[in-house]
Amino acid sequence: MSDELKKFRAQIDRIDDELLRLFNERASLAQQIGHAKGNGAVLRPEREAQVLSRLAQANTGPLPKQGVTQLFTEVMSQCRALEAPLRVAYLGPHGTFSEAAMYQRFGQASAGLPADSIDGVFAAVENGSANYGLVPVENSTEGAVGRTLDLLLSGNLNICGEVLLQVHQCLLSNEGELSLIRKVYSHPQSFGQCQNWLHAHLPHAERITASSNADAARLAAEEPFAAALAGEQAAGHFKLKVLAANIEDDARNTTRFLVIGKQDVAPSGNDKTSLVMSASNRPGAMHDLLTPFASNGVSMTKMESRPSRAGLWEYVFYVDVEGHQSDAKVAAALEQLKQIASFVKVLGSYPVAV
Repeated sequence: MSDELKKFRAQIDRIDDELLRLFNERASLAQQIGHAKGNGAVLRPEREAQVLSRLAQANTGPLPKQGVTQLFTEVMSQCRALEAPLRVAYLGPHGTFSEAAMYQRFGQASAGLPADSIDGVFAAVENGSANYGLVPVENSTEGAVGRTLDLLLSGNLNICGEVLLQVHQCLLSNEGELSLIRKVYSHPQSFGQCQNWLHAHLPHAERITASSNADAARLAAEEPFAAALAGEQAAGHFKLKVLAANIEDDARNTTRFLVIGKQDVAPSGNDKTSLVMSASNRPGAMHDLLTPFASNGVSMTKMESRPSRAGLWEYVFYVDVEGHQSDAKVAAALEQLKQIASFVKVLGSYPVAV
């Protein structure tokens, strides 16, 4: 080993020792904060969003922004766990994209609780067996997840945060060649995300719907001549081969997840507010619903319609706007909206995903 290499390694060792000391100093301070809060919430989404945003802006490289965010998410996860590991319900089983999104948001020190359905995630939070839940709400290719929207409308939980997960689909199988595949298991959303690839490479394979991508991988692992659409993490869990990787039709394929809980999240400085509303069936009603946002200078980032359970051909509208519901402009718009709309429910204000 050259003297120059020895010198560099000695410098790294000194830095690692200092990092270890500083990480433990941070953890000690986190413990003191936890004791000072008493029975307060272990998770402060707005505070964590502020920390990650500040560090990403202060980063001068060579670490990428995403790397810095991931690194400090894990640091905060380990510090939180000194108070109590967060119990987070997600759409299971192990190996789903929902599990990957859960760890992306809450870190590896969190206790993941796989549920067998989106309904099960909501129930786990409502009955207190989980502190928070994580549910898919929309995909950039396939659109909204209707069941999540329906449960947000009918339930009493708040949206406490959001996670954006870039989704890379893989074809997994026990077989070693594409020509041997006779059937493909997948969640319907993943079939939609990979339909061009499937038409081109497996046009004659039977497509069978599964409750989740991980369940699809489990089924494929139990049968000959079968494959599954799932993430690479499912390949390791079910001991399957990756026959083809990154087979989604759109390389930017992204799924948005919502963090749900019983917590009202304070402003972070870069927030989003989600709500659901409906209008009476009369000319100009839709225009009237949008006017409060425009007149108060509130930017709308999303609007999604869903059939209402109240009557045939009646709809509710899910809306995301920039800002926190306590911000003066947003608060004024919501107050005016309540005077106009036949129904309004604020689903929550929360930090924009970093």
